[in-house]
Amino acid sequence: MVLQNNISLKPYNTFGLAVKAKQFAEVHSFAEFKQALIESENEPHLFIGGGSNLLLTKDYDGTVILNKITGIQIEKETDEHVYIKAYSGENWHEFVMHCVDHHWGGIENLSLIPGTIGAAPMQNIGAYGMEIEQVFETLEAINLETLAIENFSKADCEFGYRESVFKRKKKGQYFIYSVTFRLTKKHKINIDYGDIKAILEQQNIAPELASIKDVSNAVIAIRQSKLPDPKVLGNSGSFFKNPTISIEQFEALKIKFPSIKGYPNSEGVKVPAGWLIEQCGWKGKRVGNTGSHAQQALVLVNYGEANGNEVYQLAMDIIESVQQTYGINLEPEVNII
Repeated sequence: MVLQNNISLKPYNTFGLAVKAKQFAEVHSFAEFKQALIESENEPHLFIGGGSNLLLTKDYDGTVILNKITGIQIEKETDEHVYIKAYSGENWHEFVMHCVDHHWGGIENLSLIPGTIGAAPMQNIGAYGMEIEQVFETLEAINLETLAIENFSKADCEFGYRESVFKRKKKGQYFIYSVTFRLTKKHKINIDYGDIKAILEQQNIAPELASIKDVSNAVIAIRQSKLPDPKVLGNSGSFFKNPTISIEQFEALKIKFPSIKGYPNSEGVKVPAGWLIEQCGWKGKRVGNTGSHAQQALVLVNYGEANGNEVYQLAMDIIESVQQTYGINLEPEVNII
């Protein structure tokens, strides 16, 4: 582990934003992580995994630690489940493929989500009818004050929609070190969300006979058709959360906007942010070096030379537009630094 000075972060964030870090370290173990913290103890710290849920609006006046702590191991097995521990620097999609190839089910609907294992519980990542909390068993996190490893149960993590305790009251206090997932050996697939069932039928796969590999392949096909590859066009995936509003507010909006989409949940009605953004005229709109993607309005993109403030301003303009039109407040899903 070597601390480097004045390092460009452009290769380490999927928006491809050309900002710099005052100090930078790449760590591959618990020991290297502790060393990096100790050697930079008087500096603020920013931890980066895949850099896929991050909007960097300025140079970072502190130490950026790039997480390359990897490893996958079986913790225990039963007749129905396998408990898999993965270290936080593992690539998320590669981990999903590893599990699918070993016939361990439960995360196949989360195929092709960018990022690392460490971000999965922090964000409670989800897609196509599935969220991490449904397969989460436990995690290890390093207390940044004591440098001790602490265990967190599912209840300790206080999962919510794209939320966890690590994004709220314990924000900045811990570094997620490893995560253990409870995956299935006898699978119950989920193909009722989005276009998964339609894709399977197009491939002449009977939905009732679909394997977790079939579901994973369908999700990959859907995501590739709708979402830009950040290696080609800088982006951080879905920029905004889907807002939940009260049933009363939704019914009032439906009178004024009969085509508005909504999906009841335990807290009210979830309204697709992409639909709101598209109705406000932002889908496919380019503003300078940034814009909303033509295939998915939720995705803000960098056309090559954008800076973080341009992307941030676009996001704020979209939020204001949706608020003025529908009275709904959109919240960013990405972490803005």
